[in-house]
Amino acid sequence: MRNTEQIWRLVDDKAPEFEALSDRVFDTPEIAYDEFKSAAEHRAELERQGFRITENLAGIPTAVMGEAGDGGPVIAILGEYDALPGLSQEAGEAEHKPLPGDGMGHACGHNLLGAGALLAATAVKDWLAANGVQGRVRYYGCPAEEGGAAKTFMVRAGLFEDVDIAITWHPMHFPGVNDAKSLANSRMDFSFTGRASHAAAAPHLGRSALDAVELMNVGVNYMREHMPSDARIHYAILDAGGVAPNVVQAKATVRYLVRARDLAEMDMLLERVKKIAEGAALMTETRVEMRTVSAVSNLMPNSPLEQAMYDQFQRLGPPEWDGADRAFAEKIRATLSEQDIAAPYRRIGLKVRKDEPLPEQVAPLHYQGEPMMGSTDVGDVSWVVPLVQADGATMAIGTQHHSWQLTAQGKSPLAKKGMVHTAKVMAATAVDALTDASLVARAKAELAERTRDQPYVCPMPPEVQPPVHKPR
Repeated sequence: MRNTEQIWRLVDDKAPEFEALSDRVFDTPEIAYDEFKSAAEHRAELERQGFRITENLAGIPTAVMGEAGDGGPVIAILGEYDALPGLSQEAGEAEHKPLPGDGMGHACGHNLLGAGALLAATAVKDWLAANGVQGRVRYYGCPAEEGGAAKTFMVRAGLFEDVDIAITWHPMHFPGVNDAKSLANSRMDFSFTGRASHAAAAPHLGRSALDAVELMNVGVNYMREHMPSDARIHYAILDAGGVAPNVVQAKATVRYLVRARDLAEMDMLLERVKKIAEGAALMTETRVEMRTVSAVSNLMPNSPLEQAMYDQFQRLGPPEWDGADRAFAEKIRATLSEQDIAAPYRRIGLKVRKDEPLPEQVAPLHYQGEPMMGSTDVGDVSWVVPLVQADGATMAIGTQHHSWQLTAQGKSPLAKKGMVHTAKVMAATAVDALTDASLVARAKAELAERTRDQPYVCPMPPEVQPPVHKPR
């Protein structure tokens, strides 16, 4: 308990600095692999706090790592700072007010995620120094979680090979331990090439690449009836071949995102999608080229670490909200539907409360609710290092991720309280691992058992490299 109370104080001591960091990143939203200003802010903060810095991780200019301490176990704390396109919003406003400009916004709370993770790592660094304990803490600043799979590239590059445990978090509705359920996914572009011709005078001489895309989409839509119910397939037409209807389109590209509960199932579905693409090319006498854009693994649970983190949540309790926090949360909830508000309760198996704008309890461990799964490149880290992820309460209950309402709360006092609260839990969990060798041993043993029959194979083909570029 003494260690817990000390690490909480160390988080509180540095909290204002990292709340300011979160705000600075919020004010300069940048999408995947373009997070040059955000990464620079994190690098500058690492330098101010006295970390040893490594840049250009896995050849990615916006990935950065800071390390402190010596010897002992290595604890990794992972942060993110990428934003989303089309979701800008004036902070603190409970009505839709997009900002002028390029339209990017932190609609998944990654400004908070990165700052909170770095706050936790800094507190652990200070705890190691204050107590003379052998051990190292690393902060990994990870770009491009939103569809860019940067952590998959980082795992492939061996950047976690000497890490003993990893800790991360994500902004959510209820504080608690994430249930470690996510979908493996792969994004692949299918580019069809046909033959242009005059659509009226010589249509028989043309071979339509757009027809091939449409036939592929029809085929995949029929396939949906014959795949697992928790799998997902989405597509977007990237290039329809032009805007002239009197020309038979000689080129067209569609991007597919295939998700499944694990890598083996995802690979099986992806092979079926590829066959449908080949069939579409055969029917239209076109050619198809297939290119993997990104891929991530499903999350791997770790019971020892989850129990250790849950114990810290129980000691700390939920965040302490005030009247202003609740009032702003109620304004946000007034813009939401009843289904929106019910969804977070269903996810963790609790009865819906309409009088609870902000959480008043910690979510149960291993909750038995309705799974609402997306995908994350954190999954790849969890296959090679024992990993635990916290859910941090940073939004009005019912706020949907990737919405203007979440962006609106990104600089609010309630969001920052949730960030600091989660930083305390992560830092205290790290201290548990630094002071209890058996916790690390049990976490490693469970990961070894889970991966014994299905060892990790990186889902990213070796020829696919991070799509990095120079700053704009």
